[in-house]
Amino acid sequence: MTNSIEKKIEINAPRQRVWTALTDHRQFGTWFGVNIKDAFVVGQVSNGQITIEGFTHVKWQSTIKAMEEPAYFAYTWHPYAIEPDVDYSREPETLVEFWLEEKAGVTRVTVRETGFDKLPAHRLSAALQANTHGWAFQLENIRKYVEN
Repeated sequence: MTNSIEKKIEINAPRQRVWTALTDHRQFGTWFGVNIKDAFVVGQVSNGQITIEGFTHVKWQSTIKAMEEPAYFAYTWHPYAIEPDVDYSREPETLVEFWLEEKAGVTRVTVRETGFDKLPAHRLSAALQANTHGWAFQLENIRKYVEN
């Protein structure tokens, strides 16, 4: 069992445009599928509500760890925390990191999520599988959002 997920995508847009789509909470919410209440601020908790059909019961909560414009963005969260009656607050969080690199007007986005090995054994496999699929889906979402 692996401890991390890493996915990459190339987006036909300047890095600054991708950075804004990634770090502006409203734009992030549009492509990710979440209504986030307040701007992302390093060291603060970000709260919101997932808007993806089938998951609208899921709360969004992450802690912003880094915003190094225009190249690195990171937050922690409880992965695949979708059960409405489960309190995930005592579980360890995973770290989600984004790196942006631009070459000739094309931005490569790399996302890596680590820390799955710290999750409770009964959640590890499902969280890893769901987020492996989810990051492929979300990178395609940001690509479509930025390129359109």
